[in-house]
Amino acid sequence: MNPDIFFSHPARGHWVLASALVCALGIPGTAWAQDNKPSKRPTKPTASAPKKTVPRAALIDGQAETRLLAIYQLIGQGQQRQALTDAENLVRDHPNFQLAQLVLGDLLAARARPLRQVGAVPGAHVAGIVGTTDTLSVLREESRQRLQAQHARPPANTIPAQFLALSPRQRHAVAVDASRSRLYLFENSAQGMRLVADYYASVGKLGIDKYVEGDQRTPLGVYFITSRLDPATLRDFYGAGALPLNYPNPLDQSRGKTGSGIWLHGTPPEQFARAPLATDGCVAIANPDLERLLRTVERSTPVVIAQQLRWVAPDSVQTERQQFDAVLNAWRAAKSQGDLASLQRFYAPDFKSASEQPLAQWLTTLTPPPDQRGRSIEIKDKSYLRWTDSQDTMVVTFGEVPEGARTGTTRRQYWTRKGTQWQIFYEGVTG
Repeated sequence: MNPDIFFSHPARGHWVLASALVCALGIPGTAWAQDNKPSKRPTKPTASAPKKTVPRAALIDGQAETRLLAIYQLIGQGQQRQALTDAENLVRDHPNFQLAQLVLGDLLAARARPLRQVGAVPGAHVAGIVGTTDTLSVLREESRQRLQAQHARPPANTIPAQFLALSPRQRHAVAVDASRSRLYLFENSAQGMRLVADYYASVGKLGIDKYVEGDQRTPLGVYFITSRLDPATLRDFYGAGALPLNYPNPLDQSRGKTGSGIWLHGTPPEQFARAPLATDGCVAIANPDLERLLRTVERSTPVVIAQQLRWVAPDSVQTERQQFDAVLNAWRAAKSQGDLASLQRFYAPDFKSASEQPLAQWLTTLTPPPDQRGRSIEIKDKSYLRWTDSQDTMVVTFGEVPEGARTGTTRRQYWTRKGTQWQIFYEGVTG
C-alpha cells in the first residue's frame, strides 16, 4: 500500500492516513475514526487579552523528524485534533520544514473535504509550496524515506559490515545508506562501536556511483573527513558548514574516476531538508543534524557511503579481522628484516605511492639501514575498513613505531585481494 494515502471513512466521511509502514510501526487501526471533529475556536479575540509570544524551540538534531513521525502516528490513531496542534507547533519551530508545512496544510484542508493523498488540496499552496506534481512527488518520496528508515531500523547491537576494526584514536565513524536516504553516526570506545544518532540525508540528483566530474552522482566507497569548513567562509547554500571528504580516494583514482569537492554539508536557510535526490554529489543533511556532526567528528573520521548497508554483529567479523592481522604481521616481519624480495611480494605490480614513486624506489624507503635491520616494528592503533564491489579492498591505517623509539609514523595502505593473496596497490604516510 502507498505509505501516504488518505481515504474517507465510509460511515462518517472523515479522512485518515492509511499506511502500511505506519501500521508496521505499531499503530493500532481501531482508533482511526476518533477525535476528528474540528476544534472550536473563538470568532473574535478578547479585546483586553494581550498577545502571547510563544518562544521558538531550540533546534536539536533529529528532533524535527521525531515530531513529524509522531504526527503521522497520531493521524493513524485517528487523533486529528492533537495532530493538528502538534503540526502547528512543528511549523512554528521549523517554518522552513516543507514536509511539515505540507502535512499541516493537509490537516487543515481535510477538515472540509476528504483527501486521497498527501498534498491533494486542489490548486492550493502551503507556505510557498506550490502543489505541482514534481514538488509534491519529491515531498512524498521524502516522507516515504523517513517512514521506511524508522520502520526498518538496524538490528540492535549491529554495525555496517565495512567496519572490521577501528583504531581507539578514531572516536567516531559515519555510514551513509543511499537506498534509505540515511546517515548513521557511531561512537567508538573500548566496548566497541555504538550507534548514537541517525538522520535523513540527500544524495546526488542522478543517484550514486560517481565516476566523472559533474555527473551529479554521489560516490560509493570508504572515505575520510579531511577538514572542517567554517560556514562564515561558505555560501548560505551550504548551511551550518561542511566536512570535505577525500574523494577521489586511491581506489577511485586507480579506476580513472574524476571530480572533487564531495562534502557532508547542511542546507540553505529557506530549506530545512532537501529532496532525497537533490545534490551535485555531496551528502546533505539538516543544519541541526550537521551541527551535531561538526561538534562530534574529527579529522580522519571514516565515512562509508554505500548503496545499501549490510548490518552484522561485531563478533561476526572477528575471523576476517584475525585473518588480515596475519597478513599485516607478515608484512611487518619482512619490513623489519629489510628483506626486499619478501617485501616486494606484498606489493601489486601497478603499485603507486602517495608521492607517486615507482615500486622499486618506494621499497628502498621502507628498508631500514643495515645497522637497524632486525629491529622489531610495533604496529598499533589499527583500523581495517573493507570495501567489496567488483573487487575486494581493505583500507588499512596504523601507527608504526620502531623498537626503542618513542614515536613513529601513521601509515595508510590500500590492499586488494587477488585470488587468495592480498597485495598493496597504494601506500602513504598520513602523520
